Amino acid sequence: MTGAGVASVRQSTHGVVFVHCCPSAIAPHVEWALAGVLGRPVRMQWTAQPVAPGHLRAEASWTGVIGTGSRLAASLRAWPMLVFEVTEDGTAISDGERLAYLPGRGFHRSMIAANGDVVVGEERLRGLLSRSRTAEEYAHGLAELLGTCWDSELEPYRQGGEGSPVTLLHQVG
Repeated sequence: MTGAGVASVRQSTHGVVFVHCCPSAIAPHVEWALAGVLGRPVRMQWTAQPVAPGHLRAEASWTGVIGTGSRLAASLRAWPMLVFEVTEDGTAISDGERLAYLPGRGFHRSMIAANGDVVVGEERLRGLLSRSRTAEEYAHGLAELLGTCWDSELEPYRQGGEGSPVTLLHQVG
């Protein structure tokens, strides 16, 4: 196919990178990692993270092609001491998602509806039903699918960011 019929149209979307907790010495490396994905320099507005004295936090709204959110999250994986979340808004051809990372717990990836609700796919629910032998196992598995533990551990860090400055980032096209 050629012209307007090409299926590889690079549709744009946007999202947010929340670096909830970062040792100050790592902050420049975080900016370089994000810049490597976005193809342009990144300068974030870092503030103190009240939940973790001596650590910093920053938020950055980004614009880029679909899939940029997962590439941004992957770029931050190099520093396992970071606490972060990356969101990507859904489009007409893609679902929204949130990738959360906590040291010791790892990544949790959630599909996100337009209203912000976590969406769990049918096959994941069917798999949980087939594996669960008790109501307690099902409840635990559902909490895992929803990312409940990640949200519980992230909430204090999120509170520390209320009212903090947000940097705007754009991907070079």
